[in-house]
Amino acid sequence: MLKLKKRLIFTAIVGIMSLSMIGCSNDSKEGSKNMKGDEEKFSVGIVLGEGGANDQSFNQSSLEGLEKAKSELGIDGSYLESNQDADYAPNIETFIDQERDVIIGVGYTTAESMLNAAKLYPDRQFVIIDHNYEEEGQEIPDNMICMTFDEREAAYLVGIIASKMSETNKVGFIGGMEIPNITRFEEGFKAGVKSENKDVEYLSQYANSFDDASLGKSIANQMYNNKVDVIFSAAGGVGTGAIESAKEKDKYAIGVDMDQNNLAPDNVITSAMKRVDIGVFDTISKIKEGKFEGGKAVVYGLKEEAVGIAPSTGKNVPKEIIDYVNKKAEDIIEGKLEVK
Repeated sequence: MLKLKKRLIFTAIVGIMSLSMIGCSNDSKEGSKNMKGDEEKFSVGIVLGEGGANDQSFNQSSLEGLEKAKSELGIDGSYLESNQDADYAPNIETFIDQERDVIIGVGYTTAESMLNAAKLYPDRQFVIIDHNYEEEGQEIPDNMICMTFDEREAAYLVGIIASKMSETNKVGFIGGMEIPNITRFEEGFKAGVKSENKDVEYLSQYANSFDDASLGKSIANQMYNNKVDVIFSAAGGVGTGAIESAKEKDKYAIGVDMDQNNLAPDNVITSAMKRVDIGVFDTISKIKEGKFEGGKAVVYGLKEEAVGIAPSTGKNVPKEIIDYVNKKAEDIIEGKLEVK
């Protein structure tokens, strides 16, 4: 009765009438069968944020970490996509019903539903990726881990590259929304740009969206028309629109989260990578071993090899610049350089 009561309360909080709005998963049914057939197998359920499984960003990288855990750790794991915000709560409930050992929510859009679930099910273990409730003045529940990344470190390095690669002395930044994990990208990027040339003209604009590619392309077009020749976008789908603009105008773009060079091989000169796959695999591995560090935010950075510049950087950036950037990365790891 208590479990049923909690479920009804949780559903009421988010305004869900039924579980008919649950998103899609390519293996959720299979995962459910595995849970029934192999109750002892450690199991993970991932609730994806907006953008879908092939978003060239956080969701995709999270699933790469899950697949590695399935392959190397022998766990059972599946995911659920969400077509709208109202899908998050029932997707979480699906994994609660399946008695998953840990439930992972990807991105800030899942944060409210994940927090509600953690409070209603204190005996279950939750992980939220790329969100820290303490930054909102809230406590992190003891049964939840906030997996975060040091965006400033990666952005600082690509800022150096932007500064050195710009021929017009004008660079731009496009952000999705003014939330901490995006503003940290901008802070690091601007610091990296200015560290090499204080006279570089710096333009910045937020789209208030993470999925409007046409808006990203429009913003980038305006910047490029204003003689900006390098744009760094931390904006999800908005950023892919900016990259499309760079391709059409034959300008430089800098990707984010994953190595996005494949979107425009001659134009995406580097990417500020956040290796969510490394964080997901590491977290699953620790929890499987009984090392659940709930109630706090865990930060992954250069030291953990979880952020940095993309492997494809050498395709368009001279070796001497890459060597210089790698030295700066070493200085950050060793504490000789602090990115603010």
